[in-house]
Amino acid sequence: MSSLSLAVRDSHTMLRRNLLHAWRYPSGTLNLLLTPIMMLLLFVYIFGDVMSAGIGGGGANRSDYIAYIVPGLLLMTVGSTVIGAAVSVCVDMTQGLTARFRTMAIHRSSLLVGHVVGGVSQCMMSVVLVGAVGVAMGFRSTDATALEWIAAFGLITLFALALTWIAVGMGAASPNPEAAGNMAMPLILLPLVSSAFIPAGTMPGWFRPIAEYQPFTPAIETLRGLLLGTGIGDNGWIAIAWCVGLIAIGHRWSTAQFNRDPK
Repeated sequence: MSSLSLAVRDSHTMLRRNLLHAWRYPSGTLNLLLTPIMMLLLFVYIFGDVMSAGIGGGGANRSDYIAYIVPGLLLMTVGSTVIGAAVSVCVDMTQGLTARFRTMAIHRSSLLVGHVVGGVSQCMMSVVLVGAVGVAMGFRSTDATALEWIAAFGLITLFALALTWIAVGMGAASPNPEAAGNMAMPLILLPLVSSAFIPAGTMPGWFRPIAEYQPFTPAIETLRGLLLGTGIGDNGWIAIAWCVGLIAIGHRWSTAQFNRDPK
């Protein structure tokens, strides 16, 4: 069997292992998924009228705010779901599973690949669920073409891949699962200081660069443009550049941590 065939076979086995684990113990994923759903309910039904009036500069229109907030919440869902990947990797690294796998005749990178592909799969399923909640609350994307929907799905997948690699690196570098979860918390907090809930241009001048020059804001603006027909500008290329850079950093970091002696 060739090295590529062996890597694909072993990675598929590790992916199946991770998905079965997530299926048997869904509480971790559900707890992380509740955060964006609760934020969606809170900002639409409690703050929706006030926020929509502030963004539109006119009367309150909650349906407009639903359209504005859902793209940001979809990417926030990605940031919250990947924390599960960080914790899962840390468990394997600190409880002897990685050391046991190293003694077996399996491809060395298959464990990491299984975690990454499994994490991206869980992210996409979570995004679909949060998107369904948004649609039930009134979100519509009537102007988006089929090509724009495909591009939006591709952007979310690429963003999920980038954050999952970063989360895997965090998990591999953490001394215990609790530390892994805490280290990955910025992936939930960053959307709160982005353009997910209000336009970055309305923020104070000293704070605006923090919102504008971080990975979530260009990705949110690109997704919002694809689904709602708003202007994208340079945000598309910036979002892709962020994703490619994070994937490269996360892959190198994860591989370096994985190749150390197991804890």
